[in-house]
Amino acid sequence: MRISLRYFDACPNWEIALDRIGEALESTDLRAEINLEEVTAADAQRLRFVGSPTILIDGIDPFQTEDASFGLSCRVYPTERGLEGSPSVAQLATVLAPGRTKQGA
Repeated sequence: MRISLRYFDACPNWEIALDRIGEALESTDLRAEINLEEVTAADAQRLRFVGSPTILIDGIDPFQTEDASFGLSCRVYPTERGLEGSPSVAQLATVLAPGRTKQGA
């Protein structure tokens, strides 16, 4: 499993996401390397970057929505506690489970 965390430096939520990914991996006994990918303004359109943090699992964004726009912005995620700057540990554990590639799949 490949996990990429795309972010831009001015957004503080990527560090929370990194911690939560680590917690989710620990809770599921999964092992994966987390690649950090800093996105610049020049990269955002080319990468179809929908905001920081964006988490890709084997190249797929399990939290992508239809109405996403591209650019440097902080991304928000609907969680069980309301909107937050990162998916919850439980949401991440769900999408990291073997055979899962989309939230709720």
